[in-house]
Amino acid sequence: MADWQTLSERINNVAPSATLAVDSKAKAMKAAGVDVIGFGAGEPNFPTPDYVVEAAAEACRDPRNHRYTPTAGLPELREAIAAKTLRDSGYAVDPGQVVVTNGGKQAVYEAFQILLDEGDEVIIPTPYWTSYPEAVKLAGGVPVEVFAGADRGFEPDIEAIEAARTERTKAIIVTSPSNPTGAVWSRGTIEAIGRWAVEHHVWVVSDEIYEHLNYDGARTAYVGEVVPEVRDQLLVLNGVAKTYAMTGWRVGWMVAPGPVAKAAAKLQGHMTSNVANVPQRAALAAVAGNLDAVVAMREAFDVRRRAIVAALNAIDGVRCPTPTGAFYAFADVSGLLGRPLGANGSVAASSSELAALLLDEAHVAAVPGEAFGAPGYLRFSYALADDQLAEGMRRFQAWVG
Repeated sequence: MADWQTLSERINNVAPSATLAVDSKAKAMKAAGVDVIGFGAGEPNFPTPDYVVEAAAEACRDPRNHRYTPTAGLPELREAIAAKTLRDSGYAVDPGQVVVTNGGKQAVYEAFQILLDEGDEVIIPTPYWTSYPEAVKLAGGVPVEVFAGADRGFEPDIEAIEAARTERTKAIIVTSPSNPTGAVWSRGTIEAIGRWAVEHHVWVVSDEIYEHLNYDGARTAYVGEVVPEVRDQLLVLNGVAKTYAMTGWRVGWMVAPGPVAKAAAKLQGHMTSNVANVPQRAALAAVAGNLDAVVAMREAFDVRRRAIVAALNAIDGVRCPTPTGAFYAFADVSGLLGRPLGANGSVAASSSELAALLLDEAHVAAVPGEAFGAPGYLRFSYALADDQLAEGMRRFQAWVG
């Protein structure tokens, strides 16, 4: 490229999504005829519930949905999300506090565009979802990682969070159940973070998209319910993707204090305007309905969770704690580094290299821990069919030898 064609420093400083990169490579290999088992993308393999699909089909035939609608979302959907917040999170919000977004990712992006000025810092408990630091950087902010390892159940320590706070600290991210670890943070930890944020005037960005995927008696604690005083500085991010197997429908939302919600709608008005109306109608059917579909999916995920953890721990050099939320197994693979693997005797110096070898030689796709701020780990999504999961684990074990 010529000098005048140089792209912005902003975009050059942003890393591509590692999860989507792994998924894209796996799909490209499949298209080329390679039999790949994909543990990369966090996408339920179940179809969207029939009643949601029917609502969308009906919406297609309604001329009201062929036109622009309010940027912040269909009024009926915003009301349903407010009612759902009361039902699940345990506290009331006004529909005017809700902004419907193009998937949860847009809500993440908008949150930091609204909150941050150049150089503001955001504390990100680590391991983190790969897009958090990139969204912070796109807003001119500085990601500040606070690591919590398997020895703590991947649950952040409030003393470590306080040690990371500076005069530029503007926000902290809360994500429980967690992607990538599957950890469900205790009510005590959620309360401590909420009270810390109130004391130090720090915004809380709570990603609650895996809220209904809990196992072994674990329960999602909602910071807005546990610490009512934090609600004036709380942005809740959520969506229908994981709960209702609707990843491709691209409907998420933000619940925030009135001025923040208005700012998000203003920003969205210059980006995308309203979310497509047919998916909004589908989301309305999902959110206004019961949770029977998620109960059935959660039971299936639980079977897969136990199977994948057992299979991973049976591999020499791999250690995997049992997650109690979401649908990810986060395995410590440091014991595989620096040793010959596979028929070719390949050696990986990092979990990133290990993931590449595993895909190329065993045709098993997993996401390296570097994508989540945790080198030495691989993330496996167990939101795939039982037979695919079993075959993928068989290949992994056979490849390690």
